[in-house]
Formats: sequence, C-alpha cells, structure tokens
Amino acid sequence: MDWIGDPAIGDWLRERLDDDLGVVPRGFTAYARILHPAQVRSLPDRAVPTSAEWERMPEAEREILFDRLVDEPATWAEAADAFGTALHPLAQWRRIVRTPPEEDWNLRIAPDGREFTSPDEGVIGPDLFAAIAQHLAAHTATPDAGVAAVWEGWGGLVGFFGESPSRAFFQLGAEPAHERMLQQSIHDPFNNPFRKPAWQPGILSDEISKAPRLELPGREYVTFTAGASSFADPAWVTGAPWRDRPAEEHGFAVSAQHPNLLWPEDHAWVMVSEIDFDSTIVAGSAALIDALIADPALEAFAIAEDADLTWDGDEVNG
Repeated sequence: MDWIGDPAIGDWLRERLDDDLGVVPRGFTAYARILHPAQVRSLPDRAVPTSAEWERMPEAEREILFDRLVDEPATWAEAADAFGTALHPLAQWRRIVRTPPEEDWNLRIAPDGREFTSPDEGVIGPDLFAAIAQHLAAHTATPDAGVAAVWEGWGGLVGFFGESPSRAFFQLGAEPAHERMLQQSIHDPFNNPFRKPAWQPGILSDEISKAPRLELPGREYVTFTAGASSFADPAWVTGAPWRDRPAEEHGFAVSAQHPNLLWPEDHAWVMVSEIDFDSTIVAGSAALIDALIADPALEAFAIAEDADLTWDGDEVNG
C-alpha cells in the first residue's frame, strides 16, 4: 500500500455525492447496510445492576459481581429480541433498545436483565472487515488495485501545528521519582499558557501530514493504493501504512483503523464506513449485495439508494 498524493483520485466519487455531508454515492445498482456488532453483558443468576445500583453496592459485593460478569458480542437481532422491537433495514439502535428521550442509548438493560452496549460508530474489527473485503474482492475485475481512504481525524493519524499532541500515553505503576517526572512533563505541555504552537508529529510521515487530502462533503481523507484483496485476511493490520506504531511502542497491541472508504480501480463498487454511522454501506452490483446479505458472518440488509439512515429513519420502532 502506497500513499497517493493526488487528491483528484476521488473526483469521480465526489460527483456521486450530495453536497451536504454526502455519505452514500448515487448511481449504483444496489446497496447494502452492514450493521456493526454490539456488546452484551450478563450475570449467570441475576440481572446486571444499573449504574445507581453499582454505586450503592458495598465494595466487596461489587468485586464479586465484577468477576462473574460475562461480556460477549451481540447482534442487532439479539438486541431486538431482548427488547421486543423489530429489526429491519432502517432500524436505529436507539429505538431498537427502547431509549426514552432523556436517557443514554449507549448502555441499556433489557427486560431479561442483560446489559447491551451500542455498536461502535465508524469502527469494525479486522475479522469483520476482512469478511466484507472477501466479497468485495470477488465482485471486481481489479481485486488487487484500488484506493483505501482513511479519515484524517483518527487520533494521532496526521501531524499538525498545535500547543500539545493530540494524545498522550500514560505509564502506570512507575517509580515515585519517575511518576513526578511524568506529572511535570504532562503539566507543562497541556497547561502552560505561554506555550506556542509547534509541529506535533502523527502516525504518518510529515510529508503525508502536510500534503493536500481527498476532500469530500464534510470530510477529508488520506488515500493509499490498495485493492480489496489487501484486506481479505484479518492480518491486514500489520501491513497498513497507518498502523499505530507509536501506541505499540507503549505496549498496546498491533492495530490500524480500517479504511473509511474503499473502491476498486474499475469503480465496480464503493464501501463507506462513515465515522458517525454504526453501520457500513456498500454500493455495487446486485450480485455483490446479495452475497453480503447471504453471508451468516454479517448482519446485512438491502437498502435503497436514498435510504434515510438518521435516527428518524426508523419509523417501525418509533
């Protein structure tokens, strides 16, 4: 995968997007919405406590329950079944889990006592992304050639001029003298009113960080050469040029944000994983969409080109 320094690489796609934060490109034969997985937490013999119950609980009892908690991935279908709602192509998580207007939809306890956590927005795991990429590679004449675009705003991806880095790594359990040094070093960059803006390096090189980006409605992306076949194995993260090596140097696992946009050289399809959406959209041929929907590893639905994917789009569970 090589960096593409020419923002014009996405001109053809820009022409298919609406001007106001256009997300789904127009003009393809069919469209699929792939739902991002949620999480469910349970206890073997009782309901998961609410936040208020956790706070009132004696510490000893809390520790016992923490050790017994079971966390698992959850499908939207499982959540809909638990809350007695209907799963359909335009379903919205907030309404699937019956969230009152004044309450948080990110964490909801179902009538059966299980606690559901909302799907990640703009993020899916390497395994799931690889499953999608396998279908994409099978439905283009150029599976080894194309463009992968990563949103510039992912933490630490690109460098910038600022008064402090976009993120900091904290070391826990250090020696007292080292702790004081860390506190001092952290205090100065973030709180010194006389500090002047300086170049803060990112994961990508300064050359890439300072170069023009692909501009689409409401978003800017860094682009790389990459065919769908490059992502067909979950190990793709190890070869991504935007792999988060600074985090790895601080003990974090190997990781890389999956492309937010992906298309092949022949423009047979486009995959869009918008940062504010809890689902990924694929626009392409009817055969591709049918294959995605039929894959048991994916929770996918066919949608219309002009599908309403906002909160209000779920009229069934309104």
